[in-house]
This record gives sequence, C-alpha cells and structure tokens, in this order.
Amino acid sequence: MNHKIALITGANRGLGKNAALKLAAKGVDILLTYRSHEEEAQAVVQEIEALGGRAAALRLDVGDSQQFDSFVAEVNATLHRHWQRERFDYLVNNAGHGHYKPFTETTEEEFDALVNVHFKGPYFLTQKLLPLINDGGRILNISSGLTRITYPGSGTYAAMKGAMEVLTRYQAKELGARQIRVNILAPGAIETDFGGGRVRDNKEINATIAALTALGRVGQPDDIGDAISAILSEETGWITAQRIEASGGQAL
Repeated sequence: MNHKIALITGANRGLGKNAALKLAAKGVDILLTYRSHEEEAQAVVQEIEALGGRAAALRLDVGDSQQFDSFVAEVNATLHRHWQRERFDYLVNNAGHGHYKPFTETTEEEFDALVNVHFKGPYFLTQKLLPLINDGGRILNISSGLTRITYPGSGTYAAMKGAMEVLTRYQAKELGARQIRVNILAPGAIETDFGGGRVRDNKEINATIAALTALGRVGQPDDIGDAISAILSEETGWITAQRIEASGGQAL
C-alpha cells in the first residue's frame, strides 16, 4: 500500500518538526523544507527513517517566490527518485517567523518581509504545487491565535495570518471540485523557540497566558503536532474551509 506523503514547509524545527514526526508515526512519509539549517533538517529525516518512514529534505526560502519554479521541479524529481510517485497528498504551509513591534514602529522592509513569508509565499507556492497534489488531498495553512486575540505589537504579523484565513475559505471553495480539503490551524501560545522563545523562556509571559487559558497552561509543541496530524487524517474528510484554533481555550 502506498503511504501518504506530506510536504511541510519549515519542518527542520519547532511546530513543523513536531508535525512531521507525529505524521510519520502514523505512517505518513514526509517531504520537509528548511531555509538555512540543513543539519537540523537532515536530523529530522533520520528520526523519521528511524521510525520506519521515508523522508527527504529540500531547501526553500518561502519568502523568495523566484525560487518556486525550481523548487517545484525539485519536488517532482524527489517524488520520482524517493517514492516512484508523481504526486503527494498533504501540503502544510507552516514556515514563518515572528514579529513584535507596534504598528507605529514597523518599517516598510519589515512589512514586506512578513508579506513575502506569510502571505505571498504560501499563496504562490500552493498555486505552483497544485499540479503535484493528488485529487482528494489536503492543504493545511497555519495561522495564529493572534488573529482573534489582540496583543499589542503583533498586529502586522496577525494581519498576514488574517489574510491567509480569508484565502483558505476561497481555496476550499475553488479546489472543492478536486475534492481537496483546505483548512487553517490557529495555534495559541506555544512553548517553542519561535519569536526567540518568548513564551517558553519568559516566566512572566508564560504565567500570564496560562492564567488566561481554560486548560490552565501554555501549549506544548505536541499539542499542535497532534492537531495537525488529526486534521490531515482520513476521519476529518468532511471538514473544509475552517479556521480551527488549538489554544487550550485561550482568552475566552
């Protein structure tokens, strides 16, 4: 039986890595991308192979759309070489970086970088990868709890994620004829090295968020990896065009 294959951007560390390992544990093979930390990406490949799965890592800067044609060609070649397949099943648009500055202080350069990585990148990367995604496949975009919960300094980042939330609904509508389900997952605050590890390492921030959360703690990477794995599972085939928040009930 052919294993499903997931392409996850930015899966050399953090939530992307966690999702890759969770999916691999369920028998999904992984094509992961990294921007600059090849050694981390290859370590994830080895972890997946140790679980009995197949994996490959490709370099990609999601913020540079000029790379996308050559990247798609590389994905195509890798699918043939590693899997003797022409298509993959799941696309997870995960790659990104944090930004913590008030609207009044954000520069045009910072704004453009956020647009390129969090909106323009996933927009055109998904468009160009569509011929390689199986009919009946899944696309999962990654948003943020910050599109609902307002924390001063996160407005520019959250606005890009808000754009992705609207786009997700349109993608679901337009790709429905191919039976491709498109959803977007909005993690709450998670203990990772994202944004310099603020939530994980700053005890004051951590305690404040935990106190505002129904389940009484800050999220762990496993919470999100498990959610991604669940949303991509065969059991959720009737769910599409949804923003799904995984925040433990933060700021209700």
